[in-house]
Formats: sequence, C-alpha cells, structure tokens
Amino acid sequence: MAERLYIFDTTLRDGEQVPGCQLNTVEKIQVAKQLEQLGVDVIEAGFPISSPGDFNSVVEISKAVTWPTICALTRAVEKDIDCAAEALKFAKHKRIHTGIGTSDSHIKYKFNSTREEIIERAVAAVKYARNKVDEVEFYAEDAGRTENEYLAKVVQAVVNAGAKIINIPDTTGYCMPWEYGEKIKYLMEHVDGLQDGRAILSTHCHNDLGMATANTISGVVNGARQVEVTINGIGERAGNTSLEEIAMIIKCHQATMPVTTNINTVKIWPTSRMVSSLMNMPVQPNKAIVGKNAFAHSSGIHQDGVLKNVQTYEIMDPKDVGIDENSIVLTARSGRAALRHRLSVLGIEMDQEKLDKTYEAFLKLADKKKELNDDDLLMLVGAEKTGDSHIQLESLQVTTGKGVTPIAAIRLKVANEMFQAASTGNGPVDASIKALKQIIRREMTLKEMTIQAISKGSDDSCKVHMQVEHDNHIYYGFGTDTDIVTASVEAYIDCINKFKH
Repeated sequence: MAERLYIFDTTLRDGEQVPGCQLNTVEKIQVAKQLEQLGVDVIEAGFPISSPGDFNSVVEISKAVTWPTICALTRAVEKDIDCAAEALKFAKHKRIHTGIGTSDSHIKYKFNSTREEIIERAVAAVKYARNKVDEVEFYAEDAGRTENEYLAKVVQAVVNAGAKIINIPDTTGYCMPWEYGEKIKYLMEHVDGLQDGRAILSTHCHNDLGMATANTISGVVNGARQVEVTINGIGERAGNTSLEEIAMIIKCHQATMPVTTNINTVKIWPTSRMVSSLMNMPVQPNKAIVGKNAFAHSSGIHQDGVLKNVQTYEIMDPKDVGIDENSIVLTARSGRAALRHRLSVLGIEMDQEKLDKTYEAFLKLADKKKELNDDDLLMLVGAEKTGDSHIQLESLQVTTGKGVTPIAAIRLKVANEMFQAASTGNGPVDASIKALKQIIRREMTLKEMTIQAISKGSDDSCKVHMQVEHDNHIYYGFGTDTDIVTASVEAYIDCINKFKH
C-alpha cells in the first residue's frame, strides 16, 4: 500500500519573495482558501518577523483556514520563534519552521562559525520552538551542498531535540537528481527515528538548473515523505518545484510510485490561474500541466493521432487538472483530419473531394497567418453566419466613461419580433450582455472571451471569440465590428443561435 506524501505549499512565503509578486492580506487569504480546496496539507503562510504585514497575514490566514496546518518560517533565533508563535495563535493546526545553514560555505561566510556551534544553535532553536508548538520543522539551509556525514549529525541532533519534519533544501538548485536522491537515502539509513516514523524528511528544491521536479521525485523515491512546492513553480530566482508537476507525476505513475497525495487535481487549473492573476506572473505557454499549450496540438501527425485516440499523444486527461478539453490548433502544420474535425464542430460536413479543395485554400491562408480561427474557416467554405439566425442584433447604445456607471440599451429581433431592454454593469460589455439576458431568459454562462485585432490603426476592426456554456454544452461564438462592445454582443448572440433548441 502506498504511503502518504504530504504536500507543503510555500507559494505565500517562498513564492511571494519574487520581486513584483507581493500580495496584500486579503489576496493571501484568497489564495490560502484555494489551496485548502486543492487539498494542500501544509500552508507556509509567511515569515512573521520580516514585516508587520507578513505577521498580520499569518494571523488572518490562521483564522480563515480550517484543516491544513499553518506554518510560519523563522531563523534559529528566539525572537523570530516568539513572533511566529504569536502569529500562529489562532491556527487550528500550527507549525514553526526554524533552521540554519549547514554547508561549509554558510558556516564560514554567513555565520563565521563552526560545525559544532551550528549543531548547538540548531538544537537550541528546535527545543525553544517545541515549547511554543507541538509540531516543529527544521530546515538545514543549503543541505544540497552539505557533506552527507555532517548533515546526518545535524539531522540526528534535531530529531533527538523534538523536530518532527526535517527539511533538506537544495537551496541553490545545484544538486543532480541522483545526487539528491543519494543524500535522502543516506539520511534514511544513518539517522535514528526516520525509519520508525518519529520524524520524516522533506524536500525543498529550487530550479536554477531546471532540475527541481526531478530532484524532488528522486527524494520521494528514496524516502522523503513531504515535498515543499509552489503553484506554477514560482519562487526565488528560477523558482521552486511546481506543485502541479509533482501531483500529476504521482497520479500518472500511481502504479509504480510508493506514495499518494491528498491533492484534488481538478482544482489545479483554477488555482494556477488565480495565482498567476493575483501575482501578475504569466505562466509560460509551454509550462508542464498548466501552460496554455500543455494540451494543445498543432502538428498534423499529432492532431490525427489525438483525434483517433487521445492517448496517442496525451498521457493525462485535461479534465483531471480542471481543463474542459484539449485544443486542436489550426496552423500550416495541421492536416486534413484536424480541418475536418473543426468544420464538423462548426456544423459543416463535406465529402472528401470538397475537403481536399478546402484544404488547399486552408494551407494558403495558414501560410499567411500564425493560427486560423473559426471565422477564417467559415469564410473559406463560404458559410453565412447570420443569414438564418434566430436572434439578430438590431441596435445597441452604450453610455460609459470615467466616473459614470455603464448603461446599455439593446434591441433584438427574435423570430421576426422586436424586443428591447436596458441594464447597467461593471463595464460596457457586461452591461450589454446583462441587457441581452433580460430578453433571452436562459441559463447560460460566459466561459471565455478573447479579442483579436484584424488590422492596425485607429479604425481597426476586431474579432471577438466567445465560449458560452448552456445545458452542460460549450458553444463557440464570433463577432466582428469596429466597435468592441458590438462585436462582443454579436459573438454572444452567435453562441445563443447555436443552442440546441
């Protein structure tokens, strides 16, 4: 039976140390609650002594979160530990995370100390923290570059002092995967209390050489039972181990991995989006699991394989991470199978001869554009979008500007009858759609909206692409106009006209 692997999320501490990613207390609470829904076991809420704001955030997160352990970071300094204990007073489950550097570089240059004195300070800090809380975690900073025999002595000393979790950080991201794995294995074999569960080892890997995830998995395979991670892999310098990568590696390899987690993987995508948005840290398109291209296919060979059997090029179901479906991206590299599939989604079926002819025109246009959208395809096949539309936009008037509440008045032609309505909103598009919904009384939810410029200049026309959910189905709509609001409403109406009546 697989053992439990505890997920320690440090997005709000290590992740927030990234320049420009600082969050206020309200935003931190929002992230913490989302992490709780995700199934994170431990939330490192901050470094209380570092600032009054960080102290307050730990206090408020402790109040807001129910079942995860709330952890506060300290140095091996009594005032730090006192401050952390005070910040954690409202936490249902609390942990103090204290520690000190153990590499020769840290001992000599950072502390101007000796190996023996470092062990004494480590033990003193753990004992002092144990008088404040039941659960103490010790970090051996720069353990990745600490000689194994000495590191084992440090770990043994703090375990004997009462530390229940021992963090083995690869602080600089220097270790090779086998090197880090061997370090964890050495500690498991040479420290009393690790094999019998009196204490567990934790990984904390950085991505300076792009090996954070590999090092973490190597640590787990060799005996670590806690991993310290961040959402989207954010963190100091090149970042930390990505939570989503570890969670999905274990899920995909559950038959051979010795551990299991409590992560609700369908919450990964919304959590990633939230953190990216709040911290103003865009996710790179090719980022594993949560990048926009992670489940996108543009190669014709790949598209054909995926359409025949999704497992040919996908090792995980996008729904498992909270994404509705994979994406077939139409480019000059796409084949006939992808084109046929997309046309079918749009309700257009054609025989092989017509498909071949359309494909030739498709390639010519694709060579001129990076990516073809549904409007481009409809143009290629000569389809008329609005000729037999059940609902048509007759007029739209919007009042908006700084210091005024946006108001929209809309007039629709529905089955040759005229209807009109007006509404306010938090913007001109929102007001317009709310007015539309007063006429079209259906349960529907806007899932996605993108705006694409057609040309350049002040008289630029734009295309608006929308996804609207109705009756558990996703409908795609498109609108084009020089006015963005009008194009948006046209796109929404286009979705509605495709509803299965």
